[in-house]
Amino acid sequence: MASIKNLKKDINYVLGDIIGECYTWELLNPKADTKKSEAIIDEAIIIFDALIDKVHQKNVEDNKAHFKSITLELEKAANKLLEKIHKL
Repeated sequence: MASIKNLKKDINYVLGDIIGECYTWELLNPKADTKKSEAIIDEAIIIFDALIDKVHQKNVEDNKAHFKSITLELEKAANKLLEKIHKL
């Protein structure tokens, strides 16, 4: 099992990169409406908070399955956010 520290780093890096991608899009499209990209950033922050809260849960029966589900949830959320960015 990967360490909790590495899982938290993965969450931070992945969602941080997605937020960075939104800011890059905003810089490359200065005349475009930024409401959609700001909504994606807000959603990424909400997902980050939710995943970190799940990492810090204490009363978990099966740690390995719990952290595996967090990793899968991160992957699904990241793919969903990237699809939204590509539609901008």
